[in-house]
Amino acid sequence: MSRILDQRILLLVISFSASVQSTKVLSEWKKCGDPECEKAMSRVQATTDYLGPDCRYLNFKTGEEIMVYSKLSRKNENLWTGSKGKDFGYFPRDAVKVEEVLIGEEVEVLTKETDFLCLHEDKYTFE
Repeated sequence: MSRILDQRILLLVISFSASVQSTKVLSEWKKCGDPECEKAMSRVQATTDYLGPDCRYLNFKTGEEIMVYSKLSRKNENLWTGSKGKDFGYFPRDAVKVEEVLIGEEVEVLTKETDFLCLHEDKYTFE
């Protein structure tokens, strides 16, 4: 009985650690094409396959096109945000090459807590 309880506690700790990581703020600032971050900034093409560490990240295969909507700045400039079909999430900028720039000037804005939540089937997942 004690061993089962120990295993359940271990699973609970692992689950809690994963949920804390998946809601972690990746940067306090981001660059966008407009103050609301609604305009696409660029169109890029994947240069490698990418599988993100959690549900906040966009997974893709080499050659797929992605629309970029924001770029994290200051603390973590390596991550961009974009969409591929109905999928949306973060990805490393070095996994893509820019095919077309759609905006002339970037605007730096504060990130929001909702920028770092998982979105599944049109619902936010609060872990």
